[in-house]
Amino acid sequence: MTSLAQNFLNPNNKPLVIGDFTIRQDEEGRFMLGDLHKASGHNQKHQPAFFLRNQQTKDLIAEIEASANFQTSSENHSANLHSAVKVINGGDNRGTYVVKELVYAYAMWISPKFHLMVIRAYDSLVMEWLLNGKQTISPEQAGVLYNIVHTRANGNKNLIVQMWSRLKNHFKYSASYRELRAIHFEDAKHYLEVMDLNAKPEKHDSHDVVAQLDEYLKNLNSRYPALKCPYAYEAAMKIADDMSYRDTKKPQSYYVSFQNGKIITRWLEERFYPVDMIELSEIFEKFYKFSRSNDLLDIGRNLKANISS
Repeated sequence: MTSLAQNFLNPNNKPLVIGDFTIRQDEEGRFMLGDLHKASGHNQKHQPAFFLRNQQTKDLIAEIEASANFQTSSENHSANLHSAVKVINGGDNRGTYVVKELVYAYAMWISPKFHLMVIRAYDSLVMEWLLNGKQTISPEQAGVLYNIVHTRANGNKNLIVQMWSRLKNHFKYSASYRELRAIHFEDAKHYLEVMDLNAKPEKHDSHDVVAQLDEYLKNLNSRYPALKCPYAYEAAMKIADDMSYRDTKKPQSYYVSFQNGKIITRWLEERFYPVDMIELSEIFEKFYKFSRSNDLLDIGRNLKANISS
């Protein structure tokens, strides 16, 4: 349950949307099964109650909750990690709410198509969030960094302090390394793995702050091309994800549009093809004039009327 679900509660973040349905969340970030049921087509046999009675679902819930109870966190949200399912009785938001893992399981239980829809919707939401820079590293990622530091320092407390200090100075987080942005995790991991432990700590002279900032921005821009145009990057990511399910040996066409602040991509079947509307109107106009001059429309209407009678 240490998923991104618990961090989507910021009201400035966009909710999970599947088709035309917005999936509501409770205070701990669980998702409402009733909304997912509606998004899937509201089929009677796919009611959430049937899914929750399934023995495999019960086993999964037990495994999730058992796993959560073994995890510790210093960020004071572990109390939210003990219940995979929560039922709210009464009010506008009454219903059954579950964690992300059960959302995936429920979608897979309904159909492969809906399962894929849910995965893509959630991945798109996560990608948008990462590009906005709001997501910090997960407890698991923090554990990876912790292990690298303590393994390389081999119990040397001075080295441990030095490594954490250099990491903090390099990536500019304010206090704990747990505040490191998720988009910087791989770079931070590599930085710790190749850090020269015999080198002196990095110095940050204040007399040339503008030059340092300019260099930092150039480095950031070169390493994260998505920041130049996040919408183009998002569209490319969506198409790349969809292409993994297509036959890449054949030509593939996609429709891409920007609507209400959102990037929309759709795969086009072979029978669909981009059309130049001006060229089409010119061709149609010629055909229309030809049909009128030869009374084709009137003849066709008369034939249709005679056949109908």
